[in-house]
Amino acid sequence: MSSNRIVRTAEERDLDTVVSLRAEMFAAMSVLAESSEWQRNARTWFADRLDDPRCRIVVVEVAGRVVSCALGTIRDAAPSPSAPRGSDILVSNVSTAPDARGRGHGRAAFDAVMAWAQASGVERAELLATVDGREMYERAGFKETGHPAMRADLRL
Repeated sequence: MSSNRIVRTAEERDLDTVVSLRAEMFAAMSVLAESSEWQRNARTWFADRLDDPRCRIVVVEVAGRVVSCALGTIRDAAPSPSAPRGSDILVSNVSTAPDARGRGHGRAAFDAVMAWAQASGVERAELLATVDGREMYERAGFKETGHPAMRADLRL
């Protein structure tokens, strides 16, 4: 635990760092993320959601520097046995700067997103875990489902 850690909602001034941390996350997943196009688009996407009541972008600041972030996006899902009201959240973009890892900053950002989700009445949370993050998510109650995430690239 860091005594000088500040956990807060992201502001406009944090967006370049949030995008950089997103690129770090992709690097940790061995995803090639060098294109500047996706980074410009991501910055715009994050900026558009700073005041969106269905999104929460959390940053962790240490000694005046943002070192970690997490994102929660409430989704409109069809009701199901595990979410009878159809209230669910996608947790993503949980990332920490390489030189700040291992100090609980990512967990602090993640916990803040989860607390916001619970306070918002969300019934279920979903995420895609990296190998490094898996244990933290399991400790928070996440379980691997028998239904793997699948994706298709629809770009022509």
